Amino acid sequence: MNDADLYWMGQAFAMAQTALYSTAPNPRVGCIIVRDGQVLGSGATQVAGGDHAEIAALKNAQQYGRDVSGSTMYVSLEPCSHHGRTPPCTDAIIAAKPERVVVAMLDPNPKVAGKGLLALKKAGIKVTFGIGVEKALAINPGFVSRMARNRPWVWLKIASSLDGYIALPDGESKWITGTAARGDGQHWRARSCVVLTGLGTVAADNPLLNVRDIQTPRQPVRAIVDTYLNTPESSRIFDGQPVWLFTCREDTEKAKRLADQNVEVIVLPKKGNRVDLNAVLEWMAKRDVNEVHVEAGARLSGAFLEAECVDELLLYMAPKMLGQGLPMASMNPVTSLAQAQHFEYTDVSQIADDLRLTLRHVSHWSKLIKTVSSAPSGFN
Repeated sequence: MNDADLYWMGQAFAMAQTALYSTAPNPRVGCIIVRDGQVLGSGATQVAGGDHAEIAALKNAQQYGRDVSGSTMYVSLEPCSHHGRTPPCTDAIIAAKPERVVVAMLDPNPKVAGKGLLALKKAGIKVTFGIGVEKALAINPGFVSRMARNRPWVWLKIASSLDGYIALPDGESKWITGTAARGDGQHWRARSCVVLTGLGTVAADNPLLNVRDIQTPRQPVRAIVDTYLNTPESSRIFDGQPVWLFTCREDTEKAKRLADQNVEVIVLPKKGNRVDLNAVLEWMAKRDVNEVHVEAGARLSGAFLEAECVDELLLYMAPKMLGQGLPMASMNPVTSLAQAQHFEYTDVSQIADDLRLTLRHVSHWSKLIKTVSSAPSGFN
């Protein structure tokens, strides 16, 4: 590894970021092809069924008549080595004859999982692995989580006062944070596969929960956790676009009426006094959901935290003191600090007058890092 490798891999990460809203269920990948310090081609993963980043970069170089033999390819994720919706990227790379391929992290898909690295090495191409693993994973935590844990990556979005309240005692919450912070939250909705809330939020705010003011090729599916299937059928969220409603109660007639509004009612087991949230996430993983944006009230937020289903916290804090009100999350208290879930700060940014804090669950993140940073047997 050298400074040039770090720089060009950074450019590959930037390319991957351009596909943040569009590639699900596939990972967001960027590829840069370089020779003698000059870019020959670049590309990012296209929508599912379209070109992967490596193919897009090779086509970009070909478009300008640039021969990539003897070059170095920087790829933010291990090239695929199997036939899926598209042919193996390793075949195209080998045919292009680069001298070297630099890969940030392992592809956790069991159909790849090191086979791509080994195929390139077997073909006589020099392979460098593990450049920028943490940054690479940060672009694709959902894809890795789904492959490694059979569940999507979940972040919990909360807007609160400085003293940790999300609303006044009477429920008034519009608006604790400012316009810029609310607009910033739209980016997080847009990158997710699912925006999830609870019955309480639907009943109190009657939200649409769609992505607004951001150009995105697709809207995330909206989902509701409603243990007893009490969501009013006239709710604005039932606007004809897909909605998943998770419940424990069978009501065939209501489910049929909701189906006419493009709502799928999913009946799952109960855990405690509500829908089993782990079962919700497992169900979503089977539907190829990578990332879930939870935007709910104190009770459901607390339930997600207590079930240890939150992988990341997205907190917007306004410079206001309310004194009392509804808490960020309603949870049972821990009896010792050793029982507390441990998150680590990954970013603190000022968004106009408000602060945005992002934090990751330490153990959840470390497990994913181990998954994508281990070279396959026989690689070294």
